[in-house]
Amino acid sequence: MSLACATCPVRDRAACAVLSEDERDELAKAGRIRTLEAGETLFAAGTDELACATLKSGALKITSTSADGRERILSLVHPSGFVGEMFGPYVHHDVVALAESELCVFAGPAFSQAIERYPRLGHALLRRTQEDLFASRELLSLTGNASAGERVAGTLLSMARAASDSPCHPATYFELPLSRGELADMLGLTIETVSRMLTRFERAGAIRKVKKRGIELVDPALLPLP
Repeated sequence: MSLACATCPVRDRAACAVLSEDERDELAKAGRIRTLEAGETLFAAGTDELACATLKSGALKITSTSADGRERILSLVHPSGFVGEMFGPYVHHDVVALAESELCVFAGPAFSQAIERYPRLGHALLRRTQEDLFASRELLSLTGNASAGERVAGTLLSMARAASDSPCHPATYFELPLSRGELADMLGLTIETVSRMLTRFERAGAIRKVKKRGIELVDPALLPLP
């Protein structure tokens, strides 16, 4: 399916937002829309395909698998996020949909040519890479010496910021892209501990749980942070 930039829900937040309308239309000719079901793999470790993608909707996880077959979530990709290895194949990491997801997918060589043609796009991707690196460092710090409450609270705030259209304020409502089991594995906790922390935050008035995965951020100042 061809790209439709005019109706893209992340057109003002994705890296390509720095391009003019004509430049975006030209870039769109090199891409296509791909839809993934929950659990479907976008990129697999060891693949020879050079490609990249911008996430329009849904959520992705970047994972590695240990020698004993245990999966470890390294980072999450939220809407407007960019993922891909344009200059080398995937070796160690899988990129998998956490929910039904829609993406703009580009062949690596075509996107590399676009960066050469539009330097602003390369600068925007560099800034996004720096932001992703900062987010990864935050996750590493949470799984280090932080308490269980600090790990869960920090992750909730990170997800709220990713779900927000504002660079200054986190979203007041968002859906957890991970199951409690996946969240527990990512943070090095048990499912019971994650559930207990969420209940504690709700009783304290910091959050409100909505149905299965919805989180309303009522008063983030009440969350325990490192």
